[in-house]
Amino acid sequence: MKQLKIIVIGNGMVGYKFCEKLSAKSPSFDLTVFGEEPRRAYDRVHLSEYFAGKTADDLSLSAANWYEEQNISLLLGNPVVRINRQLKKVYAADGIAYPYDILVFATGSGAFVPNIPGIDKEGVFVYRTIEDLDLIREYAKKSVTASVIGGGLLGLEAAKALIDLGIENTSIIEFAPRLMPRQIDAAGSGMLTSKLAQLGLQIHLNKNTSSIEGEGRISALKFSDGESLPVDMLVISAGIKPRDELAKACGIETGPRGGIVVDENMQTNDPSVFAIGECALYEGMIYGLIAPGYEMAEVLASSLCGTAKTFTGFDMSTKLKLIGIDVASFGDNFITEPDCRTIIFENKHKGVYKRINVSNDGQYLLGGILIGDATAYNLLLQTSSNKIVLSENPEELILGSRGAAECSNPGAGITALPDGALICSCEGISKGNICSAVADGSCENIDDIKKCTKAGTGCGGCVPMIKDLVTYTLKSQGKYVRNVICEHFNYSRQELFDLIHIHELKSYDQVLDALGKNDGCEVCKPLVSSLLASLWNEMILKKGNDVAQDSNDRFLANIQKGGSYSVVPRIPGGEITPDKLIIIGSVAKKYNLYTKITGGQRIDLFGAHLNDLPLIWEELIAAGFESGHAYGKGLRTVKSCVGSTWCRFGLHDSVSFAIRIEERYRGIRAPHKFKSAVSGCIRECAEAQSKDFGIIATEKGWNLYVCGNGGSKPQHALLLATDLDSDTCIRYIDRFLMFYIRTADPLTRTATWLNKMEGGIDYLRNVIINDSLGMAAQWEYEIGNLIHSYQCEWKEAVENPAIRKRFSHFVNAPEEKDPTIAFVEMRGQKKTAEWNISNQI
Repeated sequence: MKQLKIIVIGNGMVGYKFCEKLSAKSPSFDLTVFGEEPRRAYDRVHLSEYFAGKTADDLSLSAANWYEEQNISLLLGNPVVRINRQLKKVYAADGIAYPYDILVFATGSGAFVPNIPGIDKEGVFVYRTIEDLDLIREYAKKSVTASVIGGGLLGLEAAKALIDLGIENTSIIEFAPRLMPRQIDAAGSGMLTSKLAQLGLQIHLNKNTSSIEGEGRISALKFSDGESLPVDMLVISAGIKPRDELAKACGIETGPRGGIVVDENMQTNDPSVFAIGECALYEGMIYGLIAPGYEMAEVLASSLCGTAKTFTGFDMSTKLKLIGIDVASFGDNFITEPDCRTIIFENKHKGVYKRINVSNDGQYLLGGILIGDATAYNLLLQTSSNKIVLSENPEELILGSRGAAECSNPGAGITALPDGALICSCEGISKGNICSAVADGSCENIDDIKKCTKAGTGCGGCVPMIKDLVTYTLKSQGKYVRNVICEHFNYSRQELFDLIHIHELKSYDQVLDALGKNDGCEVCKPLVSSLLASLWNEMILKKGNDVAQDSNDRFLANIQKGGSYSVVPRIPGGEITPDKLIIIGSVAKKYNLYTKITGGQRIDLFGAHLNDLPLIWEELIAAGFESGHAYGKGLRTVKSCVGSTWCRFGLHDSVSFAIRIEERYRGIRAPHKFKSAVSGCIRECAEAQSKDFGIIATEKGWNLYVCGNGGSKPQHALLLATDLDSDTCIRYIDRFLMFYIRTADPLTRTATWLNKMEGGIDYLRNVIINDSLGMAAQWEYEIGNLIHSYQCEWKEAVENPAIRKRFSHFVNAPEEKDPTIAFVEMRGQKKTAEWNISNQI
């Protein structure tokens, strides 16, 4: 039987996916692919990672010999230039005519370039291909300021790329009144704009670029409102336009605004010609995401192999991390009241905005928007897509459950999804497909699932849910699940903790030599450093451990925007003498630091130069202050009200107890930061129930609450024990903290730790109070060792010459400060560090 000759025009992600799916379904086709670029198909979704060190081969979707192994003829750098539909031939740039039986357009889209005078000047680029990125990277070496025209998904990705290239003075120009107008609402866009501005990006909204100025090379942008912006590099990312010129030239029907018109079978007005991906126009819509493109490839491949499958549109829900900021939208995200009930959570301090739209009867989730925290995206999307009936408190979808431990099972939430729920929309893989692959023994981890089902190999947004499904299915089969740290350590955090303890290892190099392999990575280095600190409580910059710390621990300070540092002295319980207040004011004035009272009742000092840090701390330590550990994963603050000392409602001395607690646990490192508070009565002025452990006075003693979190995902603490005397309360806290330090996963707050704990608060209460594990005495002994070995890290840093010399910006000129840091003023104080352009030219 004669093989059908199929020609695919375009070798992008969708064209490759069509070839992959067709080859998997049937080898009985003669398949030829024409690629305009000089390389095989690569991952455009993660294109910005090219600037972060990935190579073209890293981004490639296939091995070099894949096409040959599939008997596919791949012609790269040889685009089709003309089509004769009557003869059924395509003519390529090489001058050869190639016959076809079936022709598939997978030409994708190109960058939309607005017709702006001066658009052809040197220094103006588009952001679309690896070749474009090579040009941008080379030109960025001689650029100080850059702008991006376009505040949509691609524009923000382009801005991230410019920042990755070291151009910190980068701006975004958007014609619309808000960023990402097609994905998020005005309030969400406002939150995103604010967060991007905090990262140093300049955002210009409602701006129409009228011309690009400069003599041959770009020097400024001029706007229609008469304003101008000096800039020496410009990236155009103002949208896409479907590549339909070949189709239009040969008489294939296209839409009035572009795009090759197709039906539900991806067929054009010519029965032998099809179109898939961003060049295809289905019912008046161009789908600009990878998932619907992959679905079109699946529909066409199935149709050619005789399987009935049609394209009926696609959910455009999306989740991205733009410049480190979560942005997601799903379902009907723009529907408003009275057509729905809208629930909104907004935290401007943390930069978090969450909106969900619920049906008027309260039963179904219709859609929503997430900015700053999109951890719940996958579950929200599935709840919406599968029309799962909501609980009586739908606000818990974004605020978290107030109950005891609804999430104690790692599979909780996803277990309610039907087997047909689409987990990986890029590859069309359902919950049932993933669970079956695990249940039949084919897969035991995320890498196995990727190889077996292709789930998680597209945009990657579904990977967290896939991991939960794998864990849930394995546990339901009674299998032991190991959560190893990374490829350098074949142990979980808890196992590594115990092994370091048993072998008495004291440095990262010792741990790597004894228990790991190769050179380590950015995942295991700070994790091991945290374990060493949790076990031995030694100075973290000794014994070579400095190179393994994350950047904040390395300099015993939080690095702020613009390259300056913060200074946060500890103020236990918020109590401070007038003399100490005067010292803080004196130091802040001497070193020109921005001062701010925090929510944890202490004073932050911002804007310190690196080489000033030892000098500042020397003065603070001489006055009786010590490190506040604002940079470390450990105890931050113990907040208190004035209690019975001053308040007429106070039942106990909450300040004294808060000071006792803070001085007991200061410096102890844990899987994540933790906070505490002591309230002198049930009026709760210290907000103890929003802390990792909180204490509230009663007439008979203290009530102890645990595992609450403020921040981006607030959760109330749960009552562990009531009417405790002070010593018993502290003893329970000792046990609680050591249990948490020993068993929590890396970077896991206490609330999440409890939510994933089988048995929840009842189990935790049994362990801490009833000593069901028989570990109470051991934990009390271990935390006692940590308490007795405490030392102020900054005190040792300023007294130890070897450590102190680290705090110099220039090794050969230790007194010289970073000249690129400049400050602007707001409300009579320095506001922030800005990139000083004049010092870079």
